[in-house]
Amino acid sequence: MKTYIHILVLFFSLSVFSQVEKIEPPFWWSGMQNSELQLMCYGKNIAQFEISISDGITVLNRKKTENPNYQFITIDTKGIAPGEVTISFSKKGKVLFSKSYAFKKRRQNSALRKGFDASDAMYLIMPDRFANGNSANDSTKNTVEKVNRSQNGGRHGGDIQGVIDHLDYIKELGMTALWSTPLLEDNEPIYSYHTYAQSDFYKIDPRYGSNEDYKRLAAEMHKRKLKLVMDYVTNHWGSKHWMIQDLPTKDWIHIWKNGEKGFQRSSYRMETQFDENASSFDAKACMNGWFDTTMPDMNQSNPLVLNYMTQNAIWWIEYADLDGLRVDTYSYNDKQAIAKWTKAIMDEYPNFNIVGEVWMHSQAQVAYWQKDSKIGEIDSFNSNLPSVMDFTLYDALTAMFYEDNATWDTGMIKAYKNFTNDFLYPNINNIMVFAGNHDTNRISEIYKGDLKKYKLAMTLIATVRGIPQFYYGDELGMLGNKDAKGDGDIRRDFPGGWKGDVKNAFEASGRTATQNAYFNFTKKLFNWRKENKAIHVGKTMQFLPENNVYVYFRYTDSEKVMVIINNNPTPQEVDVARFSEIIKNSTSGKEILSEKRIDLTKKLKIAGKTSMIIVLK
Repeated sequence: MKTYIHILVLFFSLSVFSQVEKIEPPFWWSGMQNSELQLMCYGKNIAQFEISISDGITVLNRKKTENPNYQFITIDTKGIAPGEVTISFSKKGKVLFSKSYAFKKRRQNSALRKGFDASDAMYLIMPDRFANGNSANDSTKNTVEKVNRSQNGGRHGGDIQGVIDHLDYIKELGMTALWSTPLLEDNEPIYSYHTYAQSDFYKIDPRYGSNEDYKRLAAEMHKRKLKLVMDYVTNHWGSKHWMIQDLPTKDWIHIWKNGEKGFQRSSYRMETQFDENASSFDAKACMNGWFDTTMPDMNQSNPLVLNYMTQNAIWWIEYADLDGLRVDTYSYNDKQAIAKWTKAIMDEYPNFNIVGEVWMHSQAQVAYWQKDSKIGEIDSFNSNLPSVMDFTLYDALTAMFYEDNATWDTGMIKAYKNFTNDFLYPNINNIMVFAGNHDTNRISEIYKGDLKKYKLAMTLIATVRGIPQFYYGDELGMLGNKDAKGDGDIRRDFPGGWKGDVKNAFEASGRTATQNAYFNFTKKLFNWRKENKAIHVGKTMQFLPENNVYVYFRYTDSEKVMVIINNNPTPQEVDVARFSEIIKNSTSGKEILSEKRIDLTKKLKIAGKTSMIIVLK
């Protein structure tokens, strides 16, 4: 009889215990600036239990929702020492089961970690298409889509180990930071390789590796003095996310009554977020519409959602020892909520950096989203976002090098005009400049494999104000046409990243002569940039282009760099005397691309479709 009773008790205990499937965050740290921690407890009918925590930890708030499988409790972690506490689940005053919960010790000076800045050059990769370092994880039991390298939109098998294996290549190229598109689990049945439809916010996709592998990536990068930037998605989750399958609250996501399964596609009209004349209907159609059918739009105005996302981002920063975040579709979020999210992270890490994707085509509209923007202030809005992406420069850069015969508004005047609006940005050195990314046609595709035009574009990106971002494969002249062949074409596999690849472009011997010409130019340019303070933090003085020749200077009190871009197909003569107000007493300089001494006392001759970068003596 005793044995029978014991079996029943054991069965009951296991049954009850199984009701706690998840507690998130899965652990935390002691000594965080914000001492309040929201714990999401999930399990069948978990709302029926009272929750308490050992060691005198105060439960500040207990929130049940309409879904009995959730319970949110907010606790005060002030003064908690590293170690484990016990979370007890009770009913009618009787503890039925408990779970241990760990508080870890923070890294030394974790709160003061320094994020990426204008001294960096950021290398962007699509991890699935970069390198396969561990073929054993190409397909996994618990993820639906399996590896199929023959499909442009399929899984190709690139992973974290592949990135680690080629960190020295990235460093050799002159890059100092790495932005990988998302690495968290995306369990959609098709097109999961881009991982922007995430299904678990606390788990690296097993086809890329493990959480520990991601942590190891950061450690290996830091050994090489490289910085790791995480691509973070606040606007939407994936339709296969376990919480989307069992919504904590009815308003966890934006559900459209007339849409199939709550779906209504966003209008993508971000202007409605600050247009004082916009209808509320149009504003909601952008902000609350879904980015895609598999990407439910998150309701950040729900405090539970916002706290969950905030803590998750901080958890990854602390866990993986991150150096920055890039936030996808930043301007599609509820703008007041995303401002709170950003501020909470920056309050925790005041020297950190976050760059937001604000894909707009007006400097005023982009500048609106940068922290302390005077334009945002007109609208009583402050995003708290340190950095934004210079899409207007990208717009100019992808057209102007075709415009050989400059007119009033074509050719290099497009670059000049872009920089005339720098006054709109509150922190001009903290904006990201680029010639392409995973959503755009390849720069070499745009310029039809013309190395000269590539060099002009890279000279500009490497020497203007801001943080240069570089897309993997561009250093080889890689082609890709999104308009004609889809996203997969601009996300081609890096040659040599897979066993059996005929060519290995990670090595000079495996590159063609043309690929080496691209690579060597890029390497020389960005390695020089690493050490030039005038480029990192200097001011800019630009001169109106003449004959499609654009001249500008980057300078500090002690350093001056002169940049000449001749977009004219014919050789041009540059009258140096025109720039005497900035050149002053300098009579010579070193041109870093040719390594030749330049005499600044006489006119300069520059070949057609070439550039010069002159460090003044």
